[in-house]
Amino acid sequence: MAQVTKDTMIGELLRIDMGVAPILMNIGMHCLGCPASQGETIEEAAMVHGIDPGALVDEINNFLEGKN
Repeated sequence: MAQVTKDTMIGELLRIDMGVAPILMNIGMHCLGCPASQGETIEEAAMVHGIDPGALVDEINNFLEGKN
């Protein structure tokens, strides 16, 4: 099972599982296809959008775990 951390890049995260896109979109990350967002870490993207990075990582990992 894939596990992500706050240091995982958004581009890498989307390559792991595109199913996380709705999670990111629901918190305001609407520019997932932008080159700049691809090079941001989960932590950087969360902070820009006023989201707790740890909570976001937990939500993503719970989603990924539920798929297995």
